[in-house]
Amino acid sequence: MVKITGEYQGDLRCVAIHGPSGQSLNTDAPKDNQGRGEEFSPTDLLATSFATCIATTMAIVARRHGIELQGLKFAVTKEMSADGPRRVARLATELWLPIAKTPDVEKLLKNTALGCPVHHSLHPSIDAPITFHWAGE
Repeated sequence: MVKITGEYQGDLRCVAIHGPSGQSLNTDAPKDNQGRGEEFSPTDLLATSFATCIATTMAIVARRHGIELQGLKFAVTKEMSADGPRRVARLATELWLPIAKTPDVEKLLKNTALGCPVHHSLHPSIDAPITFHWAGE
């Protein structure tokens, strides 16, 4: 169990403290929702959690199989709903893998990406496509 504490700082900003490490992060409402957009918004953190969860779980599984993924790069594009209520509608993720694709590695890493804990935690209405780019393609 991990405890995260925090405080609303005013002006649509919060600070959160990660209990185990003491590290902090700040959030700000996005410009399109009355904020300054100077920090990650809560929904930006959701998108970040999704992409980093995919990368981390893939690296864990790859390590077990003797595959090195250092240098893997990712990009996630968050799209908000056009209709109410305001929510994340789409998280389009791209991964650039530093290894060549083989059928076994492709199956292993794609299944891992689709099975990451954050992916399982997303509401089913969120469109979450993942595109893989392999070295040498």
